[in-house]
Amino acid sequence: MYRLGREAGLVDVQPIGAVTVGLAGERLAELGAMATSAAAVRIFSDDGHCVSDPRLMRRALEYVKAFDGVIAQHAEEPRLTEGAQMHEGQVSIRLGLAGWPAVAEEAIIARDVLLAEHVGSRLHVCHVSTAGSVEVLRHAKARGVRVTAEVTPHHLLLTDERATSYDPVFKVNPPLRTSADVTALREALREGVIDVVATDHAPHAVEDKECEWAYARPGMLGLETALSIVLDVIGDDWDLIAERMSRMPARIAGLSEHGHDPAPGAMANLTLVDPAARRTIEPAESASRSRNTPYAGMTLPGRIVATFLRGEPTVLDGKAVR
Repeated sequence: MYRLGREAGLVDVQPIGAVTVGLAGERLAELGAMATSAAAVRIFSDDGHCVSDPRLMRRALEYVKAFDGVIAQHAEEPRLTEGAQMHEGQVSIRLGLAGWPAVAEEAIIARDVLLAEHVGSRLHVCHVSTAGSVEVLRHAKARGVRVTAEVTPHHLLLTDERATSYDPVFKVNPPLRTSADVTALREALREGVIDVVATDHAPHAVEDKECEWAYARPGMLGLETALSIVLDVIGDDWDLIAERMSRMPARIAGLSEHGHDPAPGAMANLTLVDPAARRTIEPAESASRSRNTPYAGMTLPGRIVATFLRGEPTVLDGKAVR
């Protein structure tokens, strides 16, 4: 994947390594071999699977500490979410859908920040979605735990009320939460309790979404609309946006060529934005082959005009040039 990205020349692709073999949560993958490979992997995750075994999670944290790696955790206690279809709350009760309780996320984050503190290693929490998780992270950071966290654009904007449409485009994991959770996530992003915005971009085939809610696969498109959503929810604080979407992600991943402010002689990895532009999201116009965007028909601020990788244009007037 790393080599294919280099050959394409449109963007640097930095692989994330698996924590466990086959993402099965039973034994550690070859973390050291991935770290010393050409891709120099520094972040490890079992993607949408939680490393739920605390002994295995501790061993992973201990292992990556040797090369200052990061374990990125999908925080979900699977025994609390079996059969879940959406956020557990008043809306799930009203709709008669099995709920995914907030505590399933919060309990894993609480456990893992304690493990990271005990080991002295780096932990990254993926797609934080609840107000309770924010408070756990706030407390951990105040104690000096080496923990960072991310939030998705959809968790900053959409709530579980969207499920009342029974449109599977709004089915995602972790699920859309309440308006109180959305407010807490926005405040945490501004304060730095949450460090970065990550899209959790999940394209799906039409048949995976045009079906009954219970049979639909979770996930939604997020990459092309991420900047516009962030602009919409926190406003045009461009220094904050650069910190959460460029500088801090680069620091967490150890990407020395990225995340720098423009300067003479510096590596020109740049994104040019028209902040005054507004666009209506049309799924058919997406660069993705998938169409599962939850923002169809919304008018959002900002438009990416051009991107440059090591000084070479890769996008001009919104279109890839290679």
